[in-house]
Amino acid sequence: MARRLTSGALVVASHNAGKVAEIGALIAPLGLEVLGAASLGLAEPDETGNDFIANAELKARAAAGAMSLPALADDSGLCVAALAGAPGILSARWAGEGRGFGLAMDRVHDEMTETGNPDTGARFVCALALCWPDGQCQTVQGEVLGRITWPPRGGNGFGYDPMFIARGESLTFGEMDAAAKHAISHRADAFAKLVARCLGPA
Repeated sequence: MARRLTSGALVVASHNAGKVAEIGALIAPLGLEVLGAASLGLAEPDETGNDFIANAELKARAAAGAMSLPALADDSGLCVAALAGAPGILSARWAGEGRGFGLAMDRVHDEMTETGNPDTGARFVCALALCWPDGQCQTVQGEVLGRITWPPRGGNGFGYDPMFIARGESLTFGEMDAAAKHAISHRADAFAKLVARCLGPA
């Protein structure tokens, strides 16, 4: 049986305020105390993994070890069909040190145009890792399928949200309110799997 975290404090091992807010909203009903990595002064480890799961796990392990508390880390990104899955695990790095996602969205659009490939298919992927200070970890991955639209629309959400329309929807993630996005997002998909496996009451 998977180990479960049912009470106490949980470190959210991210310095991305948007991610921390979304994860905090998903965790709120479980009654856990959420502590953000930035507020704790934790350093951001280098993301040297080869996939989303590996990067989420290394971030969670680092935070759990540093704080001697369970830690939850997210690694997520946009995978564009016409770009052979890019930017993928490099999604944040495409935005640069200043998290300039306006420039990152421009780059996605420009590179899609350069390929000449009319395929606008894309997916958002989210890996979550829950790690304990003793090194035990549980990992899950979720996704939402959709397409790229241009120009970007909406000022909600964060990252690439304004250029992504989920399958069956007409609004971008940037145009949706938080509740609507949470209901269908890659992060919500991954979080539901994590809750079922090891987070909150069984």
